[in-house]
Amino acid sequence: MKEKIKIDLSVIVPCYNEAKVIHLLQARLLEALGGLTCGWEVILVDDGSRDETLAMLAGMAAADPRFKVLSFSRNFGHQAAVCAGLDAAGGQAVGVIDADLQDPPEILLQCWRQITQGADVAYAVRRKRKEALWKRMCYKLFYRVLHALSDVVIPVDSGDFCVMSRRVVEAIKDLPERNLFMRGMRAWVGFKQVAVEYERPARAAGETKYSFRRLIRLASDGLFSFSVVPLRLATYAGLLAVAFSLLYAVFTMVWRIAGFHFMGHMARDLPGWATLITGMLFLHGIELLILGIIGEYIGRLYTETKQRPRYILQARIGFAAPQPPKDH
Repeated sequence: MKEKIKIDLSVIVPCYNEAKVIHLLQARLLEALGGLTCGWEVILVDDGSRDETLAMLAGMAAADPRFKVLSFSRNFGHQAAVCAGLDAAGGQAVGVIDADLQDPPEILLQCWRQITQGADVAYAVRRKRKEALWKRMCYKLFYRVLHALSDVVIPVDSGDFCVMSRRVVEAIKDLPERNLFMRGMRAWVGFKQVAVEYERPARAAGETKYSFRRLIRLASDGLFSFSVVPLRLATYAGLLAVAFSLLYAVFTMVWRIAGFHFMGHMARDLPGWATLITGMLFLHGIELLILGIIGEYIGRLYTETKQRPRYILQARIGFAAPQPPKDH
């Protein structure tokens, strides 16, 4: 019987329709990790890809036992893929990196060194992004709004790209929520966290899988999962609308009684129709805004109470001892 090799570093790589970059990803990972003297593994999570990604990943696992594959029954999303990787990782430290090589594997080693020097989380912070201007602006705005409103300090311009110690991984695995926002969960558990700056390059190949709709969904998960400020803002908006309405009512009464001109008209010159419609639209707009915010929180409560699995596995490839799917 072969002696079980101790794994010091596990690297999780979520993959979705990444066939164009898989070979380059493998080469870059081998180049970066090949020089390590410790034991390491790469867990590639196929998130229900529709191209040749899964077959290529299986080939990597067959050629090199340090590469292992988890395959989802369908597309569950990037955050669920990270979660599955955390559940399967056996390393004393666990890294998370994107398959498109916008997260350079070489930076992963810098994060790993921080862990060996006593840090519990070494997260990568982007100095620059080589992406479309509108996307850069949206990311910049989102991170700063989230930082300002969140109940925990979530570092600005940092994503899921990081290396975490085993105790941080175990703490995150104990968190039960289904609306996943890993970088927020990572910040919430605490421990010693340090930043590693880098310049984020363009995709090595293929197209981004994060559409505008998915980015909005991720932003919503981050905001509504780690802040109750929107609920407070809804309350403030309601109070502001009531105050505005009362002030306008008082002004209208004084305008009519005093009989002065305002913007070239006296109160009796106007039938009041425009004022009534404007007021109604304003108040109903505030009501719909408040209901929408409340609905976001209720929707998340509904998802959490169902307790459905975070993901469902259809295959585990390259793992030493096949186990029943661990659906969370």
